[in-house]
Amino acid sequence: MERGAGATPQHSPGGDSVDLTPPAVAAEVFGDRLPLAEQYCAALATAGVERGLIGPREVPRLWDRHILNCAVLGELIPLGASVVDIGSGAGLPGIPLGIARPDLRITLVEPLLRRTKFLAEFVESAGLEITVVRGRAEQPDVRKEAGGADYVTSRAVAPLGKLAKWSLPLIHEHGHMLALKGSSVAEELERDRVELARAGAGHAQILECGVGIVTPPTVVLSVERVPRAEKRANKEANRRARRAQ
Repeated sequence: MERGAGATPQHSPGGDSVDLTPPAVAAEVFGDRLPLAEQYCAALATAGVERGLIGPREVPRLWDRHILNCAVLGELIPLGASVVDIGSGAGLPGIPLGIARPDLRITLVEPLLRRTKFLAEFVESAGLEITVVRGRAEQPDVRKEAGGADYVTSRAVAPLGKLAKWSLPLIHEHGHMLALKGSSVAEELERDRVELARAGAGHAQILECGVGIVTPPTVVLSVERVPRAEKRANKEANRRARRAQ
């Protein structure tokens, strides 16, 4: 991927010189907020590694594999939507999404103290209007504070069945769960289809975003939180299908 001009090598915690210059396409994704994305990249490469949030081997590919890979998720989210990012870890995908899309109302949910401290420190230093909540997505107090959103996002958090149980209670009916997944998502969807239906998920789609920006494109599983009546109908259909087997 072509890099922008003015490369400025930086030193990783291990002492190696690493070029953190953003690729040229980053300007298309972040626009005039690219300096904030660069600030985030530098934070991941230094404090993120020191605190064990990012592995040192990931530093050379922070832009392509992590920051841009997550920011392009904004292609699937409409203007002004509310988003809850669960298991946010080092802030992926929530922080790149919030930098690229300042119109979104984003809440980061993360249970570990060292991670939430990093998130809160970066959000404050960058002046981002992003909320950080410490806790697990399934906890009642977290659902009360962060629930009712339009979208819930996640990246490398849990298998789909478990992920749906945690995610769907945080969104309203007809809201969407957007799970960043790998190339085996179709097999995972087939394996966990019954659990997804039990959790109230319907209308599953495997989508790609970031075509022409990241290689390979970001793969996302989108499911909708269906109304209760449709959830009951889905359960009954699954029961009939199992009996017929």
